[in-house]
Amino acid sequence: MKWKKFKVKTTVEAEDIIIGALYEIGLEGAQIEDKVPLTALEKEQMFVDILPDEPEDDGVAYLSFFVEESEDGSLTVGGEAMDEGTILEKIRGELEELRQFCDIGEGSVAVDETEDIDWINNWKQYFHQFYIDDILVIPSWEEVEAKDSGRTVLHIDPGTAFGTGMHETTQLCVRQLRKYMTPGARLLDVGTGSGILSILSLMFGAGHAVGTDLDECAADAVAENCRANGIETSRFEMLIGNIITDRAVRDRVGYGQYDIVVANILADVLVPLTPVIVDQLKPNGIYITSGIIDDKEETVVEAVKAAGLEVLEVNRQGEWVSVTARLVPAA
Repeated sequence: MKWKKFKVKTTVEAEDIIIGALYEIGLEGAQIEDKVPLTALEKEQMFVDILPDEPEDDGVAYLSFFVEESEDGSLTVGGEAMDEGTILEKIRGELEELRQFCDIGEGSVAVDETEDIDWINNWKQYFHQFYIDDILVIPSWEEVEAKDSGRTVLHIDPGTAFGTGMHETTQLCVRQLRKYMTPGARLLDVGTGSGILSILSLMFGAGHAVGTDLDECAADAVAENCRANGIETSRFEMLIGNIITDRAVRDRVGYGQYDIVVANILADVLVPLTPVIVDQLKPNGIYITSGIIDDKEETVVEAVKAAGLEVLEVNRQGEWVSVTARLVPAA
């Protein structure tokens, strides 16, 4: 399936008004690209390996609108057949009208042709097999070579949920999970993403895993990756929701029944998460955290101690930190 992409260069302030104006002529589903810093809430909702460094906001925004192209090259906008030139004319007409009473910046329009694969599968060219110590992590489109036949092999496709295992924060968690895993252990994985940590834990000997994530895409990614690794669905339960703020999610997760809780998320999320997660741990249960930039180490350590946990280890890889703690039983 091919699409025409109409990309408007404008300003951040004009994003909403341009989207609204072009919606009126039948262009829907704008893709927004800008450098506006994430809000605190948006950061909390991104349970991912780690957020990239954010470039400085320059006030420029790009709005892309996709119009499906039929086999005969025709385009349909708002139920009406149009050619590329007509659509361009309509877009430019709307932009010129808006320019009369607000700053829309450059207001230029670029046209390109794209296919579904451009935004669904392009990431595959950057993800190839790699090792976490003696574990081979490999995507579905690559083959396990003979030299790796004796290794633990994790088949993983991140899909639309972040998490390939390549980041230092994930690798720190993997090593701690292997170290503290006991046969039949129950694991809670907060910010599951593509399911890497839970799936490896089940390979390491865990009996059952429960994952939580805010992104609904994680459920499909986890299901696919479980199938790829031969993990029975009865061993891995996936829940969508915010365990920090949603009591219903905490109730479904259950209290006082986890031998290990792992959370590979951001320090700013770990701080409010830690006092909540204590209720899910068994006495002497292990709490493994990562996703902590080095200058946030003390903040997380203090939060862990304040929640009644005993810090067992602080490990580092590059500029990233993992804190491992134990829930001290009540006297």
